[in-house]
Amino acid sequence: MAYTSLLEPWITEKSHASAATGKYIFKVHGEANKQTVRRAIKDLYQVTVVGVNMVTIHPKKRVYGRSVGWKAGFKKAIVTLKEGDKIELFEGV
Repeated sequence: MAYTSLLEPWITEKSHASAATGKYIFKVHGEANKQTVRRAIKDLYQVTVVGVNMVTIHPKKRVYGRSVGWKAGFKKAIVTLKEGDKIELFEGV
C-alpha cells in the first residue's frame, strides 16, 4: 500500500545537487502524507529516513490562443536520509 504513494523520482538539476547532501525529491500521490512516504522509502530502498517535507504545487492556468487550459498540480516529497545512506537510483544521472 505504501508503494502507491510514490509516483516517480523528481530528476532535475536542483534535485540532483540536493542528492549530494542527502536530500532526495519524489513526486507523490496527492493524498500521500509524511508517514506513508517515510514508510515507502524505508521499504523500497532499505535506508533510514530522518525527515520528510511535503510541497504542494498548485495547478496553473495556461492560455492557448482563445482557449484556457490548466496545467495539473501535484505534490512533491523532499526526503532527508541519515548521513551515509544514499539511493542508488539518483547516482549517475
